Amino acid sequence: MVAILMLLTNHAEMGNTGKKTGWYLPEMAHPYHEFKKAGFEITLVSPKGGKAPMDPSSRDAFGEDPVCKEFLEDKDVMQRVEETKPLKDMDPANFDAIFVVGGHGPMFDMADNDQVNKTVAAIYEKGIVNTKLSNGEYMVKGHEVTCFTNEEEGLVKLVDAMPFLLETKLVENGAVFKHAGKAWKGHVCVSKKEGHSGYVATGQNPNSATPLAEAIVKLLREK
Repeated sequence: MVAILMLLTNHAEMGNTGKKTGWYLPEMAHPYHEFKKAGFEITLVSPKGGKAPMDPSSRDAFGEDPVCKEFLEDKDVMQRVEETKPLKDMDPANFDAIFVVGGHGPMFDMADNDQVNKTVAAIYEKGIVNTKLSNGEYMVKGHEVTCFTNEEEGLVKLVDAMPFLLETKLVENGAVFKHAGKAWKGHVCVSKKEGHSGYVATGQNPNSATPLAEAIVKLLREK
């Protein structure tokens, strides 16, 4: 059976704005739905373990989406979200992939987290993230990747609340940045560099959540 880690943020505060953040509902619910449908063994983890907060604005925006609604009504998975396992307790050798659940929370508690970087680097054969390898080179260097764009951050008026802009940082770290060409349109990148066995798969925004998960399912079934 394919085993996948879904990594959720522990961070609940949007910088110094007084607003709440966390993981974004459709970027968790839709991939979880696809992985569960594929029969994958799913383990929910976070940097610290324990409660992984959901961005309340994402529930307001997507709570009636059928897949999100099903997720919210699943008492088992919602309990697991409240009791995520600490990432440090996981043996990377036991997992085929790691999926970083989107939202603004990870911008605060994952980018410079050594445990996140080490675990993802160890699962790089099928890993999904922006991290440094042991030689100091960023994993994304030379990979085609996407993310929530600077334009989209501007449209939701959160540029000043972010510790950095992810699109800008990815380019600085050597990634080949791609996007849909239009805000809010779904876009997925699946990248494999010549001479490397690892894949990096990324999605631009909430509308990319399902196609990204579908691409990952396809990759893992072909391995």
